[in-house]
Amino acid sequence: MSKSKVHPRRENPVRKVQRNSKEILNLAVSMGEELLKNGGEIYRVQETVGRVMEAYGVQDYHVFVVTNGIFATVHEQEEDAGSMVRDVPLGDINLKKIAGINQLSREICQGSLSLGQAYERLEQCRNATPLRDVFLVLACGIESAGFCFLLGGTPFDSIFSFLLGLLLQAFLVAGTKRNVSKFLLNILGSALVTAGSLALYGMGLNVQSDRIIIGGIIVLMPGVALVTGIRDSFNGDYLSGGIRLMDALLTGICIAVGVGASVKIFQLLGGGALPI
Repeated sequence: MSKSKVHPRRENPVRKVQRNSKEILNLAVSMGEELLKNGGEIYRVQETVGRVMEAYGVQDYHVFVVTNGIFATVHEQEEDAGSMVRDVPLGDINLKKIAGINQLSREICQGSLSLGQAYERLEQCRNATPLRDVFLVLACGIESAGFCFLLGGTPFDSIFSFLLGLLLQAFLVAGTKRNVSKFLLNILGSALVTAGSLALYGMGLNVQSDRIIIGGIIVLMPGVALVTGIRDSFNGDYLSGGIRLMDALLTGICIAVGVGASVKIFQLLGGGALPI
């Protein structure tokens, strides 16, 4: 009796894409989440999610991104339909992670990474070692001193602005680790810098308190949120742009409250003309 030879069955690439569609969706959304969490623009996040899914063969997809959330679906009309929603709270800016995700996206689009390799690279980007607190504190001090000098302060003023910048960043690091509200940190941080500057003036030192205060609180200014909100609005993402602009506005109000409260208390205690 002759035996019939069974040929190995070739896997249909379309079926393979369908089988992995949810894994591809999870990878793409996770990459978008990291971008959004670390300050990426809305158009960049949406484009990255779409390009990653197309690179792995998924054509039927929909992606909607706002400032604090990602909504995505694949194969809505098929049996393996999948959807995903990610809540992404506003966080600190981390350009290193954004650069890492962008590079990962380029390599995926070039076809040089398998799905498993892409997941490994994504975890490496997520677990990238953050900058040590001591370097953050030192960088804040240098930034404060530099802006104080650029805005008309003397080298003597810059020295005190440097010290207040160190104190401010140390306060922000400690408050962040204890999950203190961002708005409360901005109010107390700006009040701390202002009080320190006015204390120097009250001791009779020949300093320009306004220059020291501006240099010290510059790290609190919502520059990235403001610029990103404007860019999102120009790109037609009015909801996301409005959220970022509102965040920048509230941050500015908190800084003003902290500075104003310290100045008013100084005025009431000293009873003299304000130095600013």
